[in-house]
Amino acid sequence: MARSSHNGNGHDHRHVTVTPDVSHIKNLDVTHEASDVSVSGVLKFVAGLTVMTVVVFVLVWGLFRFLYAETEKEPDPGPMAMSPLERLPPDPKLQAAPGFGVTLENGERVPLDKREPEAEYRVLREQWERQLNCSQEGASNVKPGCVPIDQAMEKVLKAGLPSRKQDNPSTSTDVYGVRLPTAASSGRMTEKEAQ
Repeated sequence: MARSSHNGNGHDHRHVTVTPDVSHIKNLDVTHEASDVSVSGVLKFVAGLTVMTVVVFVLVWGLFRFLYAETEKEPDPGPMAMSPLERLPPDPKLQAAPGFGVTLENGERVPLDKREPEAEYRVLREQWERQLNCSQEGASNVKPGCVPIDQAMEKVLKAGLPSRKQDNPSTSTDVYGVRLPTAASSGRMTEKEAQ
């Protein structure tokens, strides 16, 4: 039997607490039964929960991969959708901008958006050289009557350049017997012309 003394408020009152011995009491309705908690059942539940967690993780991971792959696909354009060329702003476009390029006279489009700044000049220079030398790609693009520039210059030199015939100055300024001022005289007439 245990005794406890307590000195409270300066008074010497003795308080004794006794714990009774209950080892002789037996209550069969209150005792522990082994069937209340099954350890193997708890372990099976934990194992099943772990397996199901892994299965759900794999399914959700697969679903996200599938949905991500679907978003990466380009959907079919609608019937009213503009082509990529129509979506670009109108010409003139800045060099190195998307859609920047040159359309040649034969309708061929040369994209220049990823090339050096001098590329536009080079492409146009090649086109002009082909036009001057009548050497378009393919015989169907050559214009009829086209003469290369070198041959044309030789023909002109051989034939000579045409010139206007000079009219007699006395007849060109004389209208009905009156001498008219020329453009070079700015309307002034000399004494000689006035007579």
